[in-house]
Amino acid sequence: MSIRHLRIFITVAALQNMSAAAEKLFITQPSVSQAIKELEQYYGVRLFERLSKKLYLTESGEALLKYATHLIQSFDEMETMIKNKSNSISLRIGSSITIGSSLINRILNKFAEEHPDVKTQVFVRNTREIEKMLLSSELDVALVEGRVASKDLVAKSFYEDQLILVVGKEHPFYGRDKLSVYDLQGEDVISREDGSGSKIIFDNVLKEYHVDVHVSWSSPDILAIKEAAIQSRGIAVLSSLVVENELKKGTLHKITLEEVSLSRAIYVVYHKNKFLSDSLTYFLECLC
Repeated sequence: MSIRHLRIFITVAALQNMSAAAEKLFITQPSVSQAIKELEQYYGVRLFERLSKKLYLTESGEALLKYATHLIQSFDEMETMIKNKSNSISLRIGSSITIGSSLINRILNKFAEEHPDVKTQVFVRNTREIEKMLLSSELDVALVEGRVASKDLVAKSFYEDQLILVVGKEHPFYGRDKLSVYDLQGEDVISREDGSGSKIIFDNVLKEYHVDVHVSWSSPDILAIKEAAIQSRGIAVLSSLVVENELKKGTLHKITLEEVSLSRAIYVVYHKNKFLSDSLTYFLECLC
């Protein structure tokens, strides 16, 4: 079993076709078939099932793919670092949208001051997408609000955030500091998209108290949600981090709920099999 075997296996798993994998890797189809056969013989398991001219991973294949993906990534990182020791090292950082709109820049500024030799790439997506990217080794580490679902990811809390309800000046609730959850019944709400950590938290509260609202707006764009709230299109639920200026100017007004606290932890997340390189270790230490 070699690095070459694992690269071929990962490509076949991604494309679900040996001919397509051979074309992408610039090798012959028999070479791909032989590599997969050798892997199956080496481990004594079947890695693929063929259904309707497509290849599907078996349970053993799924297990191997998780490890193979991270082994190849670690190998490539090692190659890059050793061959280009004098060049800057790159760290791929994922961020959920709320954190990308506020907290991430404070963290990156601190990190750049302490480790100017480490370049960073930032990918801002919703929490669900970030989780997928971590599992497929497209990211080294991520910062998200709310918990991730996969047991293959390590999540550690490093910051406490507060979700708040905000309304614009023309909204009937403007000026009220507190509301009951039940006061939200039937109200227009400006919501984040499905997969957003803040939406999941707020939806769970509504479900617990059996309160139904009308989603008048839905957007992944924090600025669009803030502007809709300022124009009194409905009640928005946002992180206190992203509305500091609007609250100071009075264009938005903060409302708390009497029955529940919408505080939430913000987590740093990485794969449990991830090799903790120096650059990644530095970044984790920067969050302390």
